[in-house]
Amino acid sequence: MTVEREDCAGPAGRARHGNADWLTGARITAVLGVYYRPEGRAGAPEAVEFVLAEDQSVLLTCASDRTLRVTPGSWPRLPDWCVPASQWHHAPPALLPPVPYGGAWTVVGTQEVRDDCGEVLQAVIRCEEGDFVVVAGDTMAIRFDPRP
Repeated sequence: MTVEREDCAGPAGRARHGNADWLTGARITAVLGVYYRPEGRAGAPEAVEFVLAEDQSVLLTCASDRTLRVTPGSWPRLPDWCVPASQWHHAPPALLPPVPYGGAWTVVGTQEVRDDCGEVLQAVIRCEEGDFVVVAGDTMAIRFDPRP
């Protein structure tokens, strides 16, 4: 997890110790966007939640400084910041492939792209079938790059 901080000089919270294996071995059973309901799926997701086979999830959100925050998710509940909850919903982001045969993607590694302050700008979740690339910015962006 990364916690908010005022400037680049302080510690980065609970950094994942630069270890790119923070999700290795996990089985992803679903990838869901967290959408503000009035915008529908036409809008970009406000967050992306990776649902894991172990009844856990990982939530990736954009911070106001366009960095990516990686925290434990609350699947099947919406994140606490989805207020009022009736205006929010989970849905699969467009253009992502269906879950592979066997019911899950197996994570073989992760990579984080960081800025000069050490804040995460992009996370790549590498699976046997391809890579999920999650990019922070004004909104969330997610794509799947299949393996050749």
